[in-house]
Amino acid sequence: MALQSERNEPEIGDKPLSGRRIVITRPRSQALAFTREIEKLGGQVVEFSTIAIVPPESYEPLDRAIQDIESYHWLIFTSANGVKFFFERFKALNRDISALKRIRIAAIGPQTARELEAMSLRADLVPEEYRAEGILQGLRPEEIRGRRVLLPRAAEAREVLPETLREWGAALDVIEAYRTVGGGGDTAALRSLLVEKEIDMVTFTSSSTVRHFAALFDGENLVELLARTAVGCIGPVTQSTAEELGIRVDLVSRDYTIQGLTRAIVEYFKSKEQGAGSKEDSA
Repeated sequence: MALQSERNEPEIGDKPLSGRRIVITRPRSQALAFTREIEKLGGQVVEFSTIAIVPPESYEPLDRAIQDIESYHWLIFTSANGVKFFFERFKALNRDISALKRIRIAAIGPQTARELEAMSLRADLVPEEYRAEGILQGLRPEEIRGRRVLLPRAAEAREVLPETLREWGAALDVIEAYRTVGGGGDTAALRSLLVEKEIDMVTFTSSSTVRHFAALFDGENLVELLARTAVGCIGPVTQSTAEELGIRVDLVSRDYTIQGLTRAIVEYFKSKEQGAGSKEDSA
């Protein structure tokens, strides 16, 4: 749903997000699943894509790594986007999946693992904690030392994973597989909705969505702008980025997935409604 100024009337029934207006800041190409989750629970979605996912400035480093893929011992994916862009080039270079049969593969979470399954590949490692630290907890220094490791990822990403792998003695190649750029959302329209208290929650699903949100409202007081609106984040890394930029975070999903964030949103508003009911009962 595009930005609009009129809130839908709450639906009659027991849908937990009826009458709630939720902002999704994911790339438009990846917002559909989240939108469906919110809408089937009665919520109204406002799409405000703060980022877009685009190819790297040059495919040359990635192409070289793919052509030499048999020399690697580990292939680590830290996002579903990494899988998508890696295998687009893999196919463009006419490489066969059989070239990966001796390589161990790590996926940062279930969504990334599902992208691999779509390529008929199974991840050897999917950590319980869906972030870089989780991958490190699932590996042992002795199985990494002296091994060639390929990490295709975004141009801008956290350094905890590559730094630790190098400390462990890995022969690591960090390759830019894609870039995250500003999505150019309609800031004037969203600002108006926020000021008029027409938004119930703004959601962030990655650190890049937060950073680009702040950049789009550059020079504005984010604390004041979001003062009457709840903010929900997927996981502690996104939360930390938001708080560093002065954004108050009201909820953090324990399960770092879209489904987990949706459940956390439902729990948040349910708790608010129960709290309001208790106050009325005691009045």
